[in-house]
Amino acid sequence: MFSLIGRATALFEKLPSDLIAIVARIGIATTFLRSGLLKLDGWSDGNTLALFTDEYKLPLIPPEVAAYMATAAELSMPVFILAGFFTRFAALALLVMTLVIEIFVYPNAFDTHGVWAAALLYLIKYGPGAVSLDNFVSALRGSCPGQTKSSSSIA
Repeated sequence: MFSLIGRATALFEKLPSDLIAIVARIGIATTFLRSGLLKLDGWSDGNTLALFTDEYKLPLIPPEVAAYMATAAELSMPVFILAGFFTRFAALALLVMTLVIEIFVYPNAFDTHGVWAAALLYLIKYGPGAVSLDNFVSALRGSCPGQTKSSSSIA
């Protein structure tokens, strides 16, 4: 029994971190991008502003400002993450947004926000993987700043 568990564990440890990074990037980026596209669509009929005025109600930030900030972040940060460009910083921005949503907007949705946070924390810690503009730029510069031993590089 223990040898079977040991063999399975050894197989799991062979999962490429680059594969995990791509899945995390695509999954989290599409989640936020879809939300941003819905907000963008809602500008024409006033639904987006109504959401921030009536439902989201963030403290300290006027609804109009919060609506523009959230829409801009949800449309831009996922593009950076998908491209693997400034990935760690884009993931950090979305992690902060996730925390704001969890704390102030939907505090009972940790099951969803926890999954988002896990993917974002992975990207912050390990980076976007080998198939990314971050890795390409690092290879052009002749160094790989921020790459960990488990991260791949083109060089």
